[in-house]
Amino acid sequence: MAETKREIERKYESDESGLPDLTGVAGVETVLDKGVMELDATYYDTADERLAASSITLRRRTGGSDAGWHLKFPVAQGVRDEIQAPLSDTLPDEFAGLLRSRVRNAELLPVVRLSSARDVRELLDTEGRLLAEISEDAVQAERLLGGDGSAQWTEIEVELADGGDPAFLDKVEKRLRKAGVRPSKSASKLARALAETAPKRPDPGPLEDPVTAADHVLAYVRAQRDAIVETDPAVRQDAEDSVHSMRVATRRMRSTFKSYGKVLDRAVTDPIGDELKWLAGELGVDRDREVLNERLRTALDEVPHTLVSGPIAERLSRWAGDKPGGASARLIGVLDSHRYLALLDAVDALLADPPLSKAAGKQPGKVLTKAVRKDFGKVTALIEQALDLEPGTDRDIAIHEARKKTKRTRYAAEAAHPALGKPAKELVKSMKALQNLLGEHQDSVMARQTLRELSAVAHAAGESAFTYGVLYGREERRAELVEAALPKEWETIEQAMGV
Repeated sequence: MAETKREIERKYESDESGLPDLTGVAGVETVLDKGVMELDATYYDTADERLAASSITLRRRTGGSDAGWHLKFPVAQGVRDEIQAPLSDTLPDEFAGLLRSRVRNAELLPVVRLSSARDVRELLDTEGRLLAEISEDAVQAERLLGGDGSAQWTEIEVELADGGDPAFLDKVEKRLRKAGVRPSKSASKLARALAETAPKRPDPGPLEDPVTAADHVLAYVRAQRDAIVETDPAVRQDAEDSVHSMRVATRRMRSTFKSYGKVLDRAVTDPIGDELKWLAGELGVDRDREVLNERLRTALDEVPHTLVSGPIAERLSRWAGDKPGGASARLIGVLDSHRYLALLDAVDALLADPPLSKAAGKQPGKVLTKAVRKDFGKVTALIEQALDLEPGTDRDIAIHEARKKTKRTRYAAEAAHPALGKPAKELVKSMKALQNLLGEHQDSVMARQTLRELSAVAHAAGESAFTYGVLYGREERRAELVEAALPKEWETIEQAMGV
């Protein structure tokens, strides 16, 4: 079974003079010599090094106390989440799943072998607790794929103990700098090995800034593609907010295709949009019920106990399908499906060879502004329609449609922001506020629908339906407050937009 831990470490250049004396580091009582261990690691990647491009490392290592398979995902500079699995001859199935959004149908091959002699010291406090581990590694690198180069170097690595204070690493670094040790230019051993053993290739030069309307739209689409791919492993591990993040990225991309149909050919983007809608729907199956369950449970907690009649909490649990943590088998099946991987391939193909329309090559100012204004106009019409309707089902539907168009306008403005600057930024802010207000109304509509259904089931089972009515009344009041606040909120937005 794979285990995950947060790895916080820093790397430094070494002149092979050995580890500096660290007894003077604040908080360190003992420096314990753990001796030298021999490590042998083979790193895997696709032939085009997709994992390395995302700063992901996959290795099979022997030697040391943690021999086995190691998979590392970047979190921040010097911080990675490391997943470990026991030593085996083949890649663990869990690792294959976590890498699927990047690897897809490509083969994982050995790319680099690193052999290291690691001289280890443990830094302990006055009570003998481990603060950090510092090692000097004499590394030999051998390219296994895409060349036959080799390299060798010596580096110092400082890894914070599990649960330790990252500020302690600053104290260690201060002592190392006094000893003449400087931070490494490479983020990892693998990155250095790939750089120093790769065949010489032409320098592609810096990336060009967006110029045309299409440049800006494609940059936004690319960012959403990256968000989907990068969030995939987190969804599989049931990380907090990961499903929501992936779902938002799919919606942003699909919305962008619709808003900028004058830039990217809808004949190509619409089928991809349909698949994005499918993916968002699959992601929402568990997510929507989870959010609604949290809302109803919170509301129930706020009801005085004298007004709670019947097994409400138990019935909510059964309705929500409460289960232990972990992504559902259904959702992992979606992420493993051919349909999902084909969607990712289709987006990659679109970005590699964009289906540009007539306006694509024009200056972004007019093209993007026109698209954003068109979306804002649709929001205006729907808000005015909703405000003209009497409270009830028709108004609920109009407000829900206005919410969807508000999100679309927000995403269109996000894509246009780098080109249009402050006006687009202000529109994003206004649309986000409006989206939150309208979202509260829609959540109330869905909560009331669910309460009606649960009440009917409870009544049929001979249980009291009184508390469902209390909750329903409170949700109805929340919707009324939104509807009362909407005219003023919309007036504020129109004034800000100069309408």
